[in-house]
Amino acid sequence: MCRWLAYTGEPLQPAALILDAQHSVVAMAQNSPLGAETVNGDGFGFGWYPVADADAVVPRHPSVFRSIEPAWNDQNLREISRAVVSPLFFAHVRAAAGPPIQQTNCHPFRHDNWLFMHNGAISHFGLIKRELALAVDPSLYPLMQGTTDTEVLFHLALTLGLADDPIGAVGAAIRRVEGAGHAAGVQFPMQGTLAVSDGETLWAFRYSSQGRSRSLFHSADVPTIRTMYPDADRLSLFGDHAQVVVSEPLNDLPGVFLEVPESTVAVLDPEGYHHEAFLDA
Repeated sequence: MCRWLAYTGEPLQPAALILDAQHSVVAMAQNSPLGAETVNGDGFGFGWYPVADADAVVPRHPSVFRSIEPAWNDQNLREISRAVVSPLFFAHVRAAAGPPIQQTNCHPFRHDNWLFMHNGAISHFGLIKRELALAVDPSLYPLMQGTTDTEVLFHLALTLGLADDPIGAVGAAIRRVEGAGHAAGVQFPMQGTLAVSDGETLWAFRYSSQGRSRSLFHSADVPTIRTMYPDADRLSLFGDHAQVVVSEPLNDLPGVFLEVPESTVAVLDPEGYHHEAFLDA
């Protein structure tokens, strides 16, 4: 369906992961060995939060750049990802599963200080699209500009309290999808991995109704990786608190990327990384 990457930690040039890693996001767009589709060339998106102002009293507002160009063919992505520095960013490459190839269907999606992206699909979305869209709060409904299941799922989560309880709201949105799907005769309505952030914390979900979700990996902590690979010069780019969640490992070094378990939410915040069970399949 798609592949994605989310980073949080010390401010970093996003190009270090989007372009320059051995198996970068752009490389995944051209060849994704663990993906449902080998090529993800139906557009891409890049969302990033600015470095926080020491005097800021409001949440950081993210910027988003999205295009229907293949990620490997867009010079603007190369320029922007080297020009900015960010402590938290999302990157997504798309393989369209049905909704048309248009800019408003490219991830990540944004609302206020929130970013959201998805790899996977709501099965037979057309059967339940109307029911799910009408469950979105009337004040949020006009903000949906595209036609994807992901955008509806995001606005459902916003409706169900994302700002107050991200894990609970995403869980409630998925249960709403499953309830509508089962009523329509869909056996396994939900599939995928999700990432959501408010600019401070990153939540990454791996879940599917069937219990066979798309792949998802989390990086080991940087001090541990430095101990394992003391001669890896590239590690000098990353601070001790750098953390990455990604659809596929960014390199082939054993122990650097650890698989996120099925039916799990990984929580990455300034205190570090932990995960907890998320919805029994």
